[in-house]
Amino acid sequence: MLLGVNVPNFGPGTTPDRLLAWARTVEGLGYDLLMVSDHVAITPDVAEQYPAPFYEPFTTLSWLAGQTSTIRLGTTVLIAPYRHPLLTARMAANLDQLSGHRLILGVGIGWAQQEFEALGADFARRGRTTDETLAALRTAWQDTADYRSGHIPLWVGGRSTAGLRRAVRYADAWHPLRERVTWMRDALDRMKAIADDEQRPVPGFAPRILLRLTDRPLPDGERVAGEGTIDQVIGDLDELRLLGAESVVLDPFVGDPAETEHPETAWQALATVRANLEWSSR
Repeated sequence: MLLGVNVPNFGPGTTPDRLLAWARTVEGLGYDLLMVSDHVAITPDVAEQYPAPFYEPFTTLSWLAGQTSTIRLGTTVLIAPYRHPLLTARMAANLDQLSGHRLILGVGIGWAQQEFEALGADFARRGRTTDETLAALRTAWQDTADYRSGHIPLWVGGRSTAGLRRAVRYADAWHPLRERVTWMRDALDRMKAIADDEQRPVPGFAPRILLRLTDRPLPDGERVAGEGTIDQVIGDLDELRLLGAESVVLDPFVGDPAETEHPETAWQALATVRANLEWSSR
């Protein structure tokens, strides 16, 4: 199972130097994957959670590709309706080629209605637009020689029935965000039923989970995966592996934008996870 990190590409403490420090820290700790988020217009609904500066993901990952060597790079998640599908296809294919085929493209439908309005995108139609984009990406990469760069894995987020169906139809892996292990187990059963109904294979499983270490255990009914003592977090990773997770992305951003000014706390948590995983595998 590959282990990745969602690196904050936003907030008051985020600078080019700090993004580079994040990349070197994550790669140096032995993580397999570095991912960033996506917002384009930092409207009030976005800024409340993810304030400026917000570094655009393709630009950021292209720069970090030249600053790293082995770690895979990706989006968690690119908002499909924000860009023309052919623009997304070209940028993704170019980034994959320039990085030595290290790109994973995570895609979602988005949630920030004010940002949709600022970009002239149809919020009410965002699910259908995402479906159309995913289909167009596959066609562009398969049928146009200029885009051929090997296989770019597509991860598709979503927790609704429509989201699970979207993952079955288009994804290499389903990419749920910050859920409980029990919920993901049940959702995987629902996804299998959808796949059987559509006579399609079940996609892979690549969740993104919170990383918040606590000194004392948290009640299982009150926590999401990745939250609690280090033993609870390692236990969650073991459970996700048993559920078939091919990759797990750790998200150390707890929710306060001020965290971006003091990344050392997140780096220590990531180092603790790596150390305990190595110990448990001996």
